[in-house]
Amino acid sequence: MESQQLRSTAQGLVAEGKGILAADESTGSIEKRFKGIDVESTEENRRSYREMLFSTSGLGDFISGAILYDETIRQQAEDGTPLVDLLQKQGIIPGIKVDTGAKTLAGAPDEKVTEGLDGLRERLAEYVELGARFTKWRAVITIGEGIPSPYCIQANAHALGRYAALSQEAGLVPIVEPETLMDGAHSIQQHYDVTERTLQIIFQELYDQRVELEGALLKINMVLSGTGNSQQAGIEEVADRTLRCLQRTVPPAVAGVVFLSGGQSDEQATAHLNEMNRRGPLPWALSFSYGRALQAPALKAWKGDRSNFEAGQQALHHRAKLNGAACSGSYSSDMEKVAV
Repeated sequence: MESQQLRSTAQGLVAEGKGILAADESTGSIEKRFKGIDVESTEENRRSYREMLFSTSGLGDFISGAILYDETIRQQAEDGTPLVDLLQKQGIIPGIKVDTGAKTLAGAPDEKVTEGLDGLRERLAEYVELGARFTKWRAVITIGEGIPSPYCIQANAHALGRYAALSQEAGLVPIVEPETLMDGAHSIQQHYDVTERTLQIIFQELYDQRVELEGALLKINMVLSGTGNSQQAGIEEVADRTLRCLQRTVPPAVAGVVFLSGGQSDEQATAHLNEMNRRGPLPWALSFSYGRALQAPALKAWKGDRSNFEAGQQALHHRAKLNGAACSGSYSSDMEKVAV
């Protein structure tokens, strides 16, 4: 794929007023979510749930792309329509998670490194045939006593660079996702410091490995107080520190920055994004790539019952609409109470 096509896809993923639906939960992760609503995690239930999400009327007004899991990109709706086609009919770009998960880093038992480079070139070629146009790879950076180590950050940055280069070689836009976890008692300053250091090293790797930044997206955590810290930063401080961190580390050439929601509530994730966009203009489009913060209301309304499809879809549409508004800084908490 030519450079211009990569850039066009990347720009489409951060189109005005739109963001990405992260529906790439592994089988183990979605099993945990299903347990929360007392639904068994069978292949049929997972297929039905994803069909509900992807067939939501008007979803393409606020969702530009959807990240899928290997199982999902191969599945069909009840009437035999490939789930990928349900997305494309709404103008939603299909993407695929290509890493195989974070594993214990050799020599550093308290840290993780993401695996999945073996055989990646061949898997990417298959995903192109299945309809994918972008990819995602997540690295996990933990804050704790004496960690993260430079070794951990460098190992993950190198893997992200290799993944991104291979994706672009296959004509797929890479979403580079280094997540500095908010789990722990650390302060927001510690979270800032680790996020900044991680991004500095990652962008050096991307440069060294000849990744075209205009055809790539960054998916990143917001800078937050640790969940176990008694002092929780407010919306304005989160926006201040996150923007400062990005402006000091992310080259303007990057097509866009999309945030993960992490452990934030639905409303927090939307409010933080809105506050940052309210302070524009910024060097890059600033959008969302939320999983739980988009899906949680829909999952709760669905309850594993096909007769609840409409209720689940209304919940997803409403959440997507609010986050679409946050992309332009036009969201307000009053909108939470307005029905679809």
